[in-house]
Amino acid sequence: MAATGTLLVAGLSLAPAAHAVDPGASVIINEVYGGGGNSGAPYTNDFIELVNTGSAPVDLSGWSVQYSSAGGTTWSGKTALTGTIAAGARYLVGEAGGTTGAALPTPDVTGTIAMSSTAGKLALVNSTTTLSCGATCSTAAGVVDFVGFGGANDAAGGTPTPATSNSTSAQRKNNPVVNTGNNGADFTVAAPTPKASNGSAPTGPDCTAVPTPQECVPGTTTIQDVQGDGFISPLKGQSVNKVAGVVTAVRTGRSAGYWIQEAQPDVTRPSASSGVFVFSSKGGVSVGDAVLVSGSVTDYYPLSSGETVSTTSSLSTTEITPTTVTVVSKGNALPEPLQLTPSTVPDTYAPQVAGGDVEAISPVDPAHSALEFWEAHEGMRVEVDDARVVGPGKQQYGEIYVTTKPAQNATYRGGTYVDSYNLPSGRLLVTPVNGVVPAANVGDVLTGATTGPVDWSTFGGYAIAATATGAWQDNHLTGNLATPQAADQLAVATYNVENLAPGDSDAKYQRLGAGVVTNLASPDVVSLEEIQDNSGATDDGTVAADQTLTKLTAAISAAGGPAYQWAEIDPVNDQDGGQPGGNIRVAFLYNPNRVTFVQRPGGDSTTAVGVQEDSDGTAALTVSPGRVDPSNQAWEDSRKPLAGEFVFQGRKVIVVANHFNSKGGDQNADGRYQPPTRSSEQQRTAQATAVNAFVKQVLAVDPRANVVLAGDFNDYQFSPAARTLTDDGATLTDLINTLPANERYTYNYNGVSQVLDHIFTSTVLSAPGAVEYDVIHVNSEFADQASDHDPQVVRLRPVAHVDPVSSGTLQLSPPRVQPGKQVLMHLRGFDPLTLQRIRLDGIRALGTVTTDAGGNALVKVTIPADTTLGDHTLSVKAPDHTVATAALDVH
Repeated sequence: MAATGTLLVAGLSLAPAAHAVDPGASVIINEVYGGGGNSGAPYTNDFIELVNTGSAPVDLSGWSVQYSSAGGTTWSGKTALTGTIAAGARYLVGEAGGTTGAALPTPDVTGTIAMSSTAGKLALVNSTTTLSCGATCSTAAGVVDFVGFGGANDAAGGTPTPATSNSTSAQRKNNPVVNTGNNGADFTVAAPTPKASNGSAPTGPDCTAVPTPQECVPGTTTIQDVQGDGFISPLKGQSVNKVAGVVTAVRTGRSAGYWIQEAQPDVTRPSASSGVFVFSSKGGVSVGDAVLVSGSVTDYYPLSSGETVSTTSSLSTTEITPTTVTVVSKGNALPEPLQLTPSTVPDTYAPQVAGGDVEAISPVDPAHSALEFWEAHEGMRVEVDDARVVGPGKQQYGEIYVTTKPAQNATYRGGTYVDSYNLPSGRLLVTPVNGVVPAANVGDVLTGATTGPVDWSTFGGYAIAATATGAWQDNHLTGNLATPQAADQLAVATYNVENLAPGDSDAKYQRLGAGVVTNLASPDVVSLEEIQDNSGATDDGTVAADQTLTKLTAAISAAGGPAYQWAEIDPVNDQDGGQPGGNIRVAFLYNPNRVTFVQRPGGDSTTAVGVQEDSDGTAALTVSPGRVDPSNQAWEDSRKPLAGEFVFQGRKVIVVANHFNSKGGDQNADGRYQPPTRSSEQQRTAQATAVNAFVKQVLAVDPRANVVLAGDFNDYQFSPAARTLTDDGATLTDLINTLPANERYTYNYNGVSQVLDHIFTSTVLSAPGAVEYDVIHVNSEFADQASDHDPQVVRLRPVAHVDPVSSGTLQLSPPRVQPGKQVLMHLRGFDPLTLQRIRLDGIRALGTVTTDAGGNALVKVTIPADTTLGDHTLSVKAPDHTVATAALDVH
């Protein structure tokens, strides 16, 4: 309200005229609920609750509450208010509804507004005149208070509240009610609390009274009835009455609520869990309380942006959204936790079911698969002792991963690796209810008991919502070191530096620099991924990255490394995916004291690199650096590969830096669809096809070409993309497969050690014992990381270019001629009907000749008049690069 004071008449405060939402207003909107009567709704009707935060009553006569849809500009819903709201009191406006849920407490006034359950706009107006301010009513005259919820196009302070649902309302933060004039800051989303203090504790009768009040007698529905024998509750969308259980854990903050578990479940129902989550921010219960919960049953799906319940691949969690909670007694013993030994959880991770949706399974078989086991124990207390850490502690997220099966797919450093699309069933997420995890590394141990109810997370699947976490045993994991390359070895590395930008901390640059020098032993060539432009994630049109690369190379030099130079091509703005505005790209670092980078002009963001034959018969790039097939649709919204031509000790090496598209958009590997759809594989396989075609262009010119592909390929060693790229090993060798199975990983995602980064080499470089290859684990296994990827390096000895000798023979007549004269070339024993290219000294083209059906040919060629006197060579070269030569004396 614009007025700063109030006018008292006979002890009653007259509502002053308001010209904009005023944080100092006495009467404000306290709570908004639009899911009334819908499936899973705790109440049959929508409602709006007002609260008087002032010290005097306020007459609401002549006022109204008005409603508009989230994106609307007209205000068609209106309910007139009557009567007085006392100081500190709540005023309930009941609106339209349905059939599901309990009745509201008696409203102060009722209307017929049918509000959205997820998003909309509400205005408290000091008149009954319909608003005509469109989508700017939060600042309009006459509007006392305003709430935009969900994706509303108008809100007090410019920020709407989070989206609500059938089972949640938008309500002001409690203790005391907060009103800063900003909906996003002032409101939270929680179970509806009409005519009750936001976040208020459940209240009820004295259950110690004799005779026992009826409210303290358990209903006939048990937690096992609520959970049912499958993934989906048979009571979904229904109301239940006085479900009994003991509170085993309480979680505050995001997804607030508590778990209850039956003290004496029916042991003849092994498929039906005896624990369940009660979704409520009210609090007022403690661990050990025996409670009776009445409310609606839901199967809750966590949704990512753009998902709906019908499209999400998340698994659901059965919950009760309470309307009434009665505490019967306190200090009760908790049900004993199920001990998780190495044999408790089945070895098979996911069941196979027709149609692919595991939630269709009923009853689940807890002895058949891990997903079924965890569903049969959802919400129940479990315990794992002396658990080894397989995914580092992420203190910013309050999560850490352990294994219940220490021997299952154990890496040589303590993690759990994946060698197929079947996830290791022993991996288990731990999310303490207090949000605190240690900064533990892979291979450390949580000694003693880690205990809590079973929960589910989009990131990592089934979890222990731990009420007790084992003590951290630090096993002092350290990064491994590469062997320095020998003088005659070329060292090529790849390193994804995770959105590196000039604004990143000096500490990150220092750690990356030390990693290149100390852990990678200063490779000769480094393929870098995720180099951002000079303005980082600011989307201002900047595409140059010279500041990023200057800062990185300076950090490497400061760490004692070589003075690297770089080669890269700036992308087209906002066309290569990654963090918006960052323009990530791949780039080369190279040590000019060890290797020569062959600069060939003309490469840019849209020009495709080609391959041609060099004067020495080797493959040469048409531009260097150059992008591989950049206009191919396979690279849409993705990084384009960068090819570079290098010379090491006189031998040419073609290196391609890569960063294939991510796994974004794939169905959740821990979710309800098994096997999950990996839609992103299609683009990576198309990208692999494009790069494979480029490699074959190189090998068509020189079958013995030294080719190295390095980078973040965002896929496994057994993936379709890897098989396509290598032709199942016929064209390229994936060096990760030369390591023992327990060393094959470059990344740790959700507690699973896996391969995303690769180095591939042409087969001429890949003979057993010819290469030395290391993955350098300095990031993925550690709680403190410079990047989320581990780098890797290969040490190899490039082969010299030697043309194979033809089976045919070449004779010259005469073998001694003067410049400008002709010589007759006689070809015998060559492949029939084959085009042969004629060259002088292997460089100067003199023409072509095609052999006859017998593989023979006669042809006269003129020796150029400017040929120097002395010994020369005439040669013929077939398409398969076989060569025959004859000596020529020019006199």
